[in-house]
Amino acid sequence: MHGISFRIQIAVKEVLDTDVLLKLCFHLPVNYPSTVPDISVTSDQLTRAQCVDVREKLLEEAKQHLSEPMVHDLILWVQQHLQDVIKQSATVCNEKTTLSKGTEDGIWMLLLHLDHMRAKAKYVKTVEKWASDLRLTGRLMFMGKIILILLQGDRNSIKEYLILQKTSKVDVNSSGKKCKEKMMRVLCETELQSQHKRFQMFEVKEYSALEELQKEFETAGLTALFSEFVPPLLK
Repeated sequence: MHGISFRIQIAVKEVLDTDVLLKLCFHLPVNYPSTVPDISVTSDQLTRAQCVDVREKLLEEAKQHLSEPMVHDLILWVQQHLQDVIKQSATVCNEKTTLSKGTEDGIWMLLLHLDHMRAKAKYVKTVEKWASDLRLTGRLMFMGKIILILLQGDRNSIKEYLILQKTSKVDVNSSGKKCKEKMMRVLCETELQSQHKRFQMFEVKEYSALEELQKEFETAGLTALFSEFVPPLLK
């Protein structure tokens, strides 16, 4: 490949006062800055759709700086405008859900990965209560050290759940003090498709082997979701 490639990681303050870690990869072509760089955006805290939106906005902004060095300006721009892009992205998602008849009246699905639960019993009760209050169905799944939360329900309820998960003191730290969940990752957030089955209730389940966990996903028509996101967690 001609040109230069490099990766930059930046932390941007979000609405809920949590840091969003953005990984930006720039590829500067040989004729940069007469040509805009290629940019990729990844973040554990943002959905793929949001990462795509951030990338598109960065490329639009890059066109405003043609023929002048722009990487530093683009980093400053994303630090200042990330919140707006995320808000816009959510609005567009909601509009799409409202406009499209969709399947299951715009039912959405969310897959979360948790790093650990120190106060497991209390944490599980809290998740069950939130799911019940927000009328979300799905599974809280334990397999070895892997902890996954799979939720289905109304788009706004899913968003409300995410806010609760990020802002409530759901666990305890190593000193036994109550703490917020800082190591949650959104693996997938998408509209339920016709091949996906609806869960009728929210259940907490423990699996002794990966095959059992895989079967749970397959029964729900979520084989692709399992293949894409679960095996990498075992590495």
